[in-house]
Amino acid sequence: MDYVRPKKHLGQHFLRDESIAHRISDSLTGHGDYKTVLEIGPGTGVLSKYLMRNDNFQWWGMDIDIESIDFLKKSFPEFDSQILKNDFLKIDIAELFGNEKIAVIGNFPYNISSQILFKILENRKQVTEMVGMFQKEVAQRVVAGPGGKVNGILSVLCKAFYDVEFLFQVNENVFSPPPKVKSAVIRFKRNNKERLECDEKAFFRVVKMAFNQRRKTLRNALKQLQIDWENVPGDLAGKRAEVLCVNDFISIVRSLSS
Repeated sequence: MDYVRPKKHLGQHFLRDESIAHRISDSLTGHGDYKTVLEIGPGTGVLSKYLMRNDNFQWWGMDIDIESIDFLKKSFPEFDSQILKNDFLKIDIAELFGNEKIAVIGNFPYNISSQILFKILENRKQVTEMVGMFQKEVAQRVVAGPGGKVNGILSVLCKAFYDVEFLFQVNENVFSPPPKVKSAVIRFKRNNKERLECDEKAFFRVVKMAFNQRRKTLRNALKQLQIDWENVPGDLAGKRAEVLCVNDFISIVRSLSS
């Protein structure tokens, strides 16, 4: 296999610009002292070859496209055993890497980019850093702070466990085929919170419920839950989800009746 055909159903837009690939690779900081980096959707290996050269960690690549797998194994035979045909959304990270801390990196397929972030959140104790290419609109939504209309479920959940940064914008013409939208690279670094100061399952549930009815005040959006609003600081009951920060949601969860 000397060529990999971009497949629309896999959301593939292969990066062609070497300088951007190098810049993405250099965006890894080693935060969390990981020694393993997992690249999701390496495609034709434009980013992979920069990661492979880094002596600070061991690179692994994972793709579900057999053409990409064959191309990578032929192009980088010395990394044959580290090129995996598997679906990141379905793997057990601990089964693959034990209790090791890892970083996740990639030019993520835009049709599953939010699912990739939820997978990282599920494995937040193990994934200490993430550098990823996203549709610009999604990237802006993830890094948004409270008060804006783009603030949403992913923004609050990700900020609860990670320090989130918007790194740089990427234009359409550096991909094959070019997407119809601009892209952006963001970085996550695991914060120092071992656990939230509340029930974490309830936290996820409350954030999702609040934003699923984001036009309603929180009193109405969360009326199915038994919340002692008098003990929630900041008169949050009359506000909408988009103006709340992580600590506001923690206060609500701590006021839930068992």
